[in-house]
Amino acid sequence: MSYIYALGISFAALVAGIFIGFFVRKRLTKSRVESIEKYAKKILADAQKEAKTIKKEAHLQAKDTLYQMKVEFEKETREKKEQLLIQEKRLFHKEENLDRKLEQLEKREAKVSEREHNVDRIEKELREKEQEYFGLIEERKKELEKIAGMSSEDAKRLLIESMESEARHEAAKLIRRIENEAREKADKKAQEILALAVKRYAGDYVAEKTVSVVNLPNEEMKGRIIGREGRNIRAIEAATGVDVIIDDTPEAVILSGFNPVRREVAKVALERLIHDGRIHPARIEDVVAKVNKEIETSIREAGEQATFDLGVHGINPELVKLLGRLKYRSSYAQNVLQHS
Repeated sequence: MSYIYALGISFAALVAGIFIGFFVRKRLTKSRVESIEKYAKKILADAQKEAKTIKKEAHLQAKDTLYQMKVEFEKETREKKEQLLIQEKRLFHKEENLDRKLEQLEKREAKVSEREHNVDRIEKELREKEQEYFGLIEERKKELEKIAGMSSEDAKRLLIESMESEARHEAAKLIRRIENEAREKADKKAQEILALAVKRYAGDYVAEKTVSVVNLPNEEMKGRIIGREGRNIRAIEAATGVDVIIDDTPEAVILSGFNPVRREVAKVALERLIHDGRIHPARIEDVVAKVNKEIETSIREAGEQATFDLGVHGINPELVKLLGRLKYRSSYAQNVLQHS
């Protein structure tokens, strides 16, 4: 009995569970459907809202594009109008210029036609006067032939000979005048060219041929050559007769003078003083005197050698000395003695 009761309760509970499950499932399904519908409505609403926004933005963008196109069109139209106005002004000015030129051409044509008419009239008058003059000339010719007793051919020949003689005389005078002018101009031009050449090249040549350079072992030697208060340099200049130039040239002293013999004496003496190391006024005079004697001897020997080479004997010693001095002279960058 209890078993049947328990079985009935179990069956009742099963039926109740099935009913409750069916009901719950139905409720859940309904709830899910409602939720899905709500979500679908929400999606639809959002889509509609987004579509309206997109539509609005597209509308605004279209308006903006239209506005930009309108502005650009107006700008292009304005620029084209301005260009057309400028072209119109240019065409107007060109038209005015053409009208002005056409008017000037018409005036010129009128003047030209008037001048042509005047020229025709003048030519006609000239032809009439020419015929009249030719008639008068023929009459005068006949009268002159009667008076002079010669024909027109003889008079023409005489006149031609006279004119030819006069023309030759005038031509000779003209040729002589042209020759004199050409000679004067040539002499003047030659003098100018020579002066210019001397002006351009004499400075460099004189500077090159009137100075000698003495090399120094060091820069301190410049101070020793100058000496205390310039006594040594003054003694050298007084003894040799040349100018001693001490400047910024490194390890060198320049000797300047127009006399090549004195310049050679100064160069040799200064080189010996530098080599010796004892530089003072007394020593300078001593060395210069010795070098002078040596140079004189060298000059005499050079002169004697030159006379011997030429085969000339019995020449005055002074002439031999003068000939030897050519050893230290140069002309056009050549030694005078050797070149001679």
